[in-house]
Amino acid sequence: MPDYLDSARIWLNPLAGALLLHQKGAGRPVLVGINGSQGSGKSTACDYLCEQLQVEGGVRVAVLSLDDFYLTRSQRERLAQTIHPLFATRGVPGTHDMALLGSTLDGLLSSGGGAVSIPRFDKALDERRPPEAWDRVAAGVDLVLLEGWCLGARPQSGEALAAPVNALERDEDPAGRWRCYVNDVIARDFLPLYRRVDQWVMLRAPSFQCVYRWRLEQEQKLAARTGGCASRIMSNEQLARFVQHYQRLTEHCLTELPPHVHYLFHLDEQRRISACEQREKPSP
Repeated sequence: MPDYLDSARIWLNPLAGALLLHQKGAGRPVLVGINGSQGSGKSTACDYLCEQLQVEGGVRVAVLSLDDFYLTRSQRERLAQTIHPLFATRGVPGTHDMALLGSTLDGLLSSGGGAVSIPRFDKALDERRPPEAWDRVAAGVDLVLLEGWCLGARPQSGEALAAPVNALERDEDPAGRWRCYVNDVIARDFLPLYRRVDQWVMLRAPSFQCVYRWRLEQEQKLAARTGGCASRIMSNEQLARFVQHYQRLTEHCLTELPPHVHYLFHLDEQRRISACEQREKPSP
């Protein structure tokens, strides 16, 4: 933890200061989108930024994770029955409740109204928690940090979609129906969300090869927290298959997203920030 704090002071304190200046200059609530592959440290970075912005900057901050807006298991099972069996597994666009995310952002970024309920998803149970277990945040925050592994992903071309990227796509989606539907959801539901984002941040992994190891570490921590008895803790073999659901869009983001972000943080294989690039006006 001391090593992380030292790194955060070097790299994230300036980011917090820049976001604070942007919010003050805008004179309204702002939305910050944060992309990073699985296990890249998005949640930890958001927690640190939230503390800096609230304590040092004196602004009200809410932190949202795209993961908390996954559809319920029964909703995903219906998608699996009607669209494609791979939609039973959470992760890709199409497995999120984008209407719920939109209404939650509306409540948080509005100037008045009552408290806003923030959904929470239990990954150990692979299920959304009941509404009485959701968090409550006072409406009218100054800044929202929204993080997600595929946040910022753009639709791919038909040519890019045609060739499978791994054994999962080759064997379980040979006609490309699953990945084409995911692509359509990005165009239909994610691009309008991106237009709401004021500032973009990316924690860029060195390669997809790091993601499995990082994601394995996450699963091991989850098992430790639950005593290894949660029904949805994955074995190494299950995890290897699970991350293949994420490979296409993770690699797509690693290649295509950097020109579209304001703050690009390069990570090394130990998830440490090694460099930062800043763009005043990223590509649209």
